[in-house]
Amino acid sequence: MEKNVLEISEVFKAQEVLKNVARVTPVMGPTNLSEDCEVYLKAECLQLTGSFKLRGAYYKISQLSDEEKRKGVIACSAGNHAQGVALGATHNGIKSLICLPATAPLSKVEATRNFGAEICLVNGVYDDAHNRAVELQEEHDYTFIHPFDDPKVIAGQGTIGLEILSQLHDLDAVVVPVGGGGLISGVAFAIKTLRPEVKVYGVQAEGAPSMKVSLEKKEKVRLDGVKTIADGIAVKEPGDLTLELISKYVDEIVTVNDDEIAASILTLMEKQKMVAEGAGAVALAAVLYNKLPVKGKKVVCIVSGGNIDVSILNRAITRGLVKSGRLVSITFDLADRPGALAEVLNVISGLGANVLSVVHERASNSTDVTGCILQIDLETRDQAHVDEIMQKLKEVGYSVKRSF
Repeated sequence: MEKNVLEISEVFKAQEVLKNVARVTPVMGPTNLSEDCEVYLKAECLQLTGSFKLRGAYYKISQLSDEEKRKGVIACSAGNHAQGVALGATHNGIKSLICLPATAPLSKVEATRNFGAEICLVNGVYDDAHNRAVELQEEHDYTFIHPFDDPKVIAGQGTIGLEILSQLHDLDAVVVPVGGGGLISGVAFAIKTLRPEVKVYGVQAEGAPSMKVSLEKKEKVRLDGVKTIADGIAVKEPGDLTLELISKYVDEIVTVNDDEIAASILTLMEKQKMVAEGAGAVALAAVLYNKLPVKGKKVVCIVSGGNIDVSILNRAITRGLVKSGRLVSITFDLADRPGALAEVLNVISGLGANVLSVVHERASNSTDVTGCILQIDLETRDQAHVDEIMQKLKEVGYSVKRSF
């Protein structure tokens, strides 16, 4: 297969190679996640290694020559590709060296090491790890396993598209996370080749929109920086091959912000009992927050991975609670007199909110001598409940504002 050519036969070949290695992950649904469309979830978070990346990495390694295998392989990754390469190399008796961003979740670093790889941590993000991996590859003549801009890696990821078509015959659209573009390139190529009427949409993090910007400008664009809770798709620059394939086969790419991603992580946990990392939740976020024209459609969202660090998960849950109106902090001025705090709490309790914490500050330059500042963190039902509480407090004479 030439560098810029992808054949559907290669995707079917990858499926055959992977049948005894990668799990055929379930398409779960229909779910109750949206009132506007019929949402199904392709649960690649249940894949061996916890991510779709195993597919492309393993297939690429399986197709190396004996000489390339002898030299060993090197890769760079935010964590998920690393685990796929490590497992694939170890399974084939090959040495592997993985360059990871120093900011990669500890759980991903340790999992990669446990799959048998040697680890090299690099300051910065994915692109910095990539540059270091290229340097080491040239120094030691390793075989480089690119995480997305490689036709065989893309063919391996395309097996997800084949599975979706066999698991759900009458789907209207597939929504796919996008970082460097390997996953959506393979999925879109497979689906559009076999079922061109099915829409394929991509989703990037608002803080890392390199593919979206590149498509808009019709040339590959390198961002100055990326910042998102979805570390698995925090890529500054797309690939040449992936940009070409996405331009041809993908219908639209949209972005979601970190609050929307966090809320989707929380939704998957609560409603589907499914743990997703930030990158794994972006497809659902785009559907839940009406970023795509899928009303009334049967939609498959790919939950691409579940390798989320526990500390990041905790922060994501908190942000998700805030975004969904289930956690709110209210600040306002209060008269410093006996019973004033009790009056406020009576109003709040009467509306069914739960008080989590109270900060009652007297010594403040921003209040009257006889006043104080009150901050109350509340557990609420939803955004409508928050609005009801805020309105009631204003009606009884308090000047209130939300801290978060």
